[in-house]
Amino acid sequence: QVQLVESGGGLVQPGGSLRLSCAASGFTFSTYGMSWYRQAPGKERELVATITAPGTSTNYADSVKGRFTISRDNAKNTVYLQMNSLKPEDTAVYYCKAQRVNWPRITYWGQGTQVTVSS
Repeated sequence: QVQLVESGGGLVQPGGSLRLSCAASGFTFSTYGMSWYRQAPGKERELVATITAPGTSTNYADSVKGRFTISRDNAKNTVYLQMNSLKPEDTAVYYCKAQRVNWPRITYWGQGTQVTVSS
């Protein structure tokens, strides 16, 4: 059974940090590119960061560049999102997504974890 389980969300003050984790099981993690998305109330889901299957390349949304870092540990089947200098506008539900590198481009989503940035 395929599972993507996010954790690490919570309430943090502006300027604070959080580290999200997404633990994968039920598929060959090292053959999937991984991404973090977020969705704020009343807004569409948006891409935050991506990392290639071997972890050699990353990309970020302009809004989080220099503040967020995506990484992965293929031995632990886990992808991380380190979030620093958090702002109220980072408040959202954060989701991880797995997409198979080769055809067919199978996609899996986690259930999401809430991040709230507020004083």
